[in-house]
Amino acid sequence: MASPRLPVPSLAVVALLLLALCGQGARARPPPPLHGVRPLAFDEGYTQIFGSANLALLRGGRRVRLTLDETTVSTEHGAVSFFFSLPDFLAAACLPLMNVVNPPATAPVLLVFLLSDSDAGAGFASQDLFLHGFFSAAIKLPADYAAGVVVAFYLSNGDVYEKTHDELDFEFLGNVRGREWRVQTNVYGNGSTHAGREERYDLPFDPTDDFHHYSILWTSQRIIFYVDETPIREVVRAPAMGAAFPSKPMSLYATIWDGSAWATLGGRYRVNYKYAPFAADFADLLIRACAVDPAADPRSAATCAAGGGAADLLLEPLAGEQRAAMAAFRRAHTSYSYCHDRRRYPVALAECAAGQRLLPARMFGPDGMKRHRRRRGGAGGRRGAQDDVM
Repeated sequence: MASPRLPVPSLAVVALLLLALCGQGARARPPPPLHGVRPLAFDEGYTQIFGSANLALLRGGRRVRLTLDETTVSTEHGAVSFFFSLPDFLAAACLPLMNVVNPPATAPVLLVFLLSDSDAGAGFASQDLFLHGFFSAAIKLPADYAAGVVVAFYLSNGDVYEKTHDELDFEFLGNVRGREWRVQTNVYGNGSTHAGREERYDLPFDPTDDFHHYSILWTSQRIIFYVDETPIREVVRAPAMGAAFPSKPMSLYATIWDGSAWATLGGRYRVNYKYAPFAADFADLLIRACAVDPAADPRSAATCAAGGGAADLLLEPLAGEQRAAMAAFRRAHTSYSYCHDRRRYPVALAECAAGQRLLPARMFGPDGMKRHRRRRGGAGGRRGAQDDVM
């Protein structure tokens, strides 16, 4: 249950005291479903999965810093990972070789294999699996030159279901100096990676200046992505989506890694380690979700699927004011839409029809990129030409 609402003067005083005494940062307000929810310290809900010394705990474990440099090795999130139970012999024989730091004693563990000296970074994951809930973090991204750098905050079960995994992504894509970071959301269900549902956005603020909240609501009927208090994308479960709507328990992850091959203008600009280390800070690690423990309670997944745990508090549809804010954000800031990418999908995926009013087709070119107007420039100039978006 959320805390009682304080009178406005008292709330202001409390906020100032918290900022002065605790120095938590993250001044942007989180989405309403997380008001009154206590953030978790790292050791209360998370474990490091790769990166060795490239993960640092700050402020008593309530802030996590992930850094990217050339001293650690990883893989792209979810690309090469395996899920094991943890009998004693496996822990003794394998964990020292696979760079898994402080795994939970009884829970299954994600083991990330060390494959390439060219991929460096760090990451952590939740100690629990969840089936539906609200997941949020306040994130401050690396400043200056960050081309090729990818910071990810996402839910996945790729470690459990290698060929039929589900995934909900926030991916932050770095850029060259003077160009802004891009934010990408994606939805996968039942291994539907052949039909990615990416959207990409620019942001109305500089995400390297301060913390901002990025949140994912996942229920049995809808998925909503938030930036601070604003919903920016809603995916409503439709019969035509079938198993492409994520429906299996997932863990929560946060990573930083080298995405030089694709992250910035299709790989044109790569990570330049002259500017390393690249640091991403995570604070206000908030989870309001239905935990699943198949080993201890085989019925826990069914309980969560039926609306048990915390997820039953999160089924209310977006209010009118929130819908208006979402529509305004999407029109102003969506730079790529898979629903309008006719080169990739000559026939739009079934769920796209519902969003046509918010993102009219005239806004996008045939590759799904938002159209940018050029000034008239002589005989060759014309209006409506699509420009490159970095």
